[in-house]
Amino acid sequence: MLKSQDLGDLCKLKNQKCRVKRHNGEYVDAIVSQIENEKITVLFAQEGKLYSKRITLLDFQIWNSFSIDVLKDSDKKTQNDNNNDKNNQTEEYERFLKTKSFFSGIKFNDGFNVPKAASANAETMSSALTDDFGAKDYRSSKDGSNKKLKPDHKLRPLWVAPDGHIFLESQSPVYKQVQDFLIAIAEPICRPDFIHEYQMTAYSLYAAVSVGFQTSDIIEYLERLSKSPLPEGIINFIKLCTESTGKVKLVLKHNRYFIESKHSEIIQKLLKDKVIQESLVEEKGKSKPEDAATIVAQTNVQKIRFPGANEAPITTTVPLSNVPDDINDFYTQLEEDEEDDEDVKKLKILTFEIKQESLETVQKRCIELDNPLLAEYDFRNDTDNPDLKIDLKPSTTLRPYQEKSLRKMFGNSRARSGIIVLPCGAGKTLVGVTAATTINKRALVLANSNVSVEQWKAQFKLWSTISENQIIRFTRDHRDSVPEGEAAKKPVVCFSTYSMIAFSGKRSFEAEKAMKFIESQEWGLLLLDEVHTIPAKMFRRVLTIVQAHCKLGLTATLVREDDKITDLNFLIGPKIYEANWMELQKAGHIAKVQCAEVWCPMQPDFYAYYLTSSQAKKLLLAVMNPYKYRICHFLIKFHERRNDKIIVFSDNVYALKRYAIEMGKPFLYGETNQEERMKILKNFQNNPRVNTIFVSKIADTSFDLPEANVLIQVSAHGGSRRQEAQRLGRILRAKKNATDEFNAFFYSLVSQDTVEMGYSRKRQRFLVNQGYAYKVVNHLPGIEKEDLKLSTKEEQLSLLRDVLRTNDADAEEERTKDDLYDGIRDSNYSKREGDHVHSGGYGGTYSVAKGNIESRHPLFKRFRS
Repeated sequence: MLKSQDLGDLCKLKNQKCRVKRHNGEYVDAIVSQIENEKITVLFAQEGKLYSKRITLLDFQIWNSFSIDVLKDSDKKTQNDNNNDKNNQTEEYERFLKTKSFFSGIKFNDGFNVPKAASANAETMSSALTDDFGAKDYRSSKDGSNKKLKPDHKLRPLWVAPDGHIFLESQSPVYKQVQDFLIAIAEPICRPDFIHEYQMTAYSLYAAVSVGFQTSDIIEYLERLSKSPLPEGIINFIKLCTESTGKVKLVLKHNRYFIESKHSEIIQKLLKDKVIQESLVEEKGKSKPEDAATIVAQTNVQKIRFPGANEAPITTTVPLSNVPDDINDFYTQLEEDEEDDEDVKKLKILTFEIKQESLETVQKRCIELDNPLLAEYDFRNDTDNPDLKIDLKPSTTLRPYQEKSLRKMFGNSRARSGIIVLPCGAGKTLVGVTAATTINKRALVLANSNVSVEQWKAQFKLWSTISENQIIRFTRDHRDSVPEGEAAKKPVVCFSTYSMIAFSGKRSFEAEKAMKFIESQEWGLLLLDEVHTIPAKMFRRVLTIVQAHCKLGLTATLVREDDKITDLNFLIGPKIYEANWMELQKAGHIAKVQCAEVWCPMQPDFYAYYLTSSQAKKLLLAVMNPYKYRICHFLIKFHERRNDKIIVFSDNVYALKRYAIEMGKPFLYGETNQEERMKILKNFQNNPRVNTIFVSKIADTSFDLPEANVLIQVSAHGGSRRQEAQRLGRILRAKKNATDEFNAFFYSLVSQDTVEMGYSRKRQRFLVNQGYAYKVVNHLPGIEKEDLKLSTKEEQLSLLRDVLRTNDADAEEERTKDDLYDGIRDSNYSKREGDHVHSGGYGGTYSVAKGNIESRHPLFKRFRS
């Protein structure tokens, strides 16, 4: 992405080549047509028509590609009857056609800091035949590879499609081992009971290389596991994405930066480059830059043993029957690769040292040479940064999947930067704490709210031996004293929020002093909680402010409704590990949840007004549907009789208050003060008379309530897949005395024949792909016999009158408070989101300045205070 200092060179982009990413993932060749007021117009041609899209500078991706979502009809610009527009577009179109040959063999702009392999798309290399309607027939691929089944294909668990999709039979005797391999090289798409679907992408292959897989290994293992020969296009795709990526490492040892690789040809290629030659640390006796490389043996490699983990190596027994010999040989080799330290110790590495002040220049140049540096932190040999001297408590025990994720991170006894994906309630916090105690250097933990910061602090004290004087908090509510003088040199663990660090406005004196402390420290670990929730712009600012050797991102839902989730691959690092939700559920590590979509018929009078109301009022009418209220009341009564703990979610604050007050239940939302919030939560956890609480979207990610086992959702944020999964996570904590029966219940209440039905389908996609099944319920037995409110026509009409009297502000969803303005929110501004948020996106906002109410006309003051 272009930085502010590059704005002066923006005009140079005009007429330059680029690529447009369409909604289907396809890349289209294009050119930059116009640049005006930091807005860029790109042109591309398809089927004889000219299309244009105007985007802001912030929409630039970190490579030379434009992030454009589904192109709507309003975005399409074709030649029309207006002579001026027609002449202008014809001129642009002719210029585009003249430069068409310019796009062949396209390479990415040097300034965008991503190798060209990141743009690779397996689907473009697919050799499958396509019919007139765009459907692909993989059975009749041009190279014929998918027609030829191996004689023992029934014993092999995979089928690899020419577009990079991989299908795995979960009934295979080698399923667990194959799954570990696929998670390393591909992205999980859908994992129901019997057939799992994965997809190889440029990023997933980059991640595979980063954890030690070689190009030949990936191809060989896929070939052995596949029911048919690998398509030629897939082999070429794997080579394209892996042959140059991950072969060169940037390592910090004794506070000196080294470039390492075991590939001599790549080292020689780098040493012959003039830019890198100028960055070399001169050594005596080596007059030529090409001789700067030194051969070293990795004698210091020792496998890391995590406290609380199994001391014995994890071994898997593969049944010999019904498994081809070459697959058995593959697993033997794979386990040897993971467990044998002696071969690693004997490994010869070529290395050369670079100047610290030239680090950024070298990183950029290596990307331009298509050999991006893979960052690793040799924390054991970092003697300049003092150790924290903390450890996990003896009582702390890691689960197998937690240990596996950490082993992926700490390969070769060094810390790799990247992202670990674990379900809500599966112990992501303990993984983060263990990573911090393993590196044992200064650590900066960033969360997305003040409540999350307090939970992280509590978890560090629960699981590790850290003391209070080693902890610093920098949030809106708590600002601990900043160490000064000699005390500033002592290692600490600092907890803060993304928005506090990224804030660029004027700060108070104390806040400015805290920021200078954070900026001046050399952090061993930057721990990023809920790494998916922060937009790319804020990520970039945080990463430029904080100097950290290793970056670890943690999340349960690596999804966004925009394209910015892919930015994390190069801003933070590749995905290191992702757990299977269904397997953790079967093993009892998370609760066994019954998901239900409850259809609530619309009350006729409500529906009549629904059909003619504004969009905001429609949403409020759907939420306040009396039949939905009655069903919610019935479910609460039913589960309270079972002594269950119930959380009711509503994004609409008006509905939240109305439901809770009518039912006599406690509620909390953004405006609830911290003291009252903690009082409600403690009573919910410990008081047997408080079994139900109503909460708004502030509890999506910031509340740890392991006692809760029932969740009822009456209002949600459009079609957000992330929010649906995060809310399910509130009841996913493993339950005591778990059995094979369902021990947690998730109800999503939707009003029939309203926009809620469509949003509900979109919201469920992520969880359905994880293997969850939603049971549709359109009738609850016994509801007619229950004494419920809003049972009479008069009560329902009274509620309708109240809803119709509400203003637009009541109909809107809650705006959750963040710390964007350093904890001080200007009351003269209200933050509003565009209509696109109802499809699950969180991208765009705009601020509306409120005028002085005293200067308004009396007529307007009647309706808006």
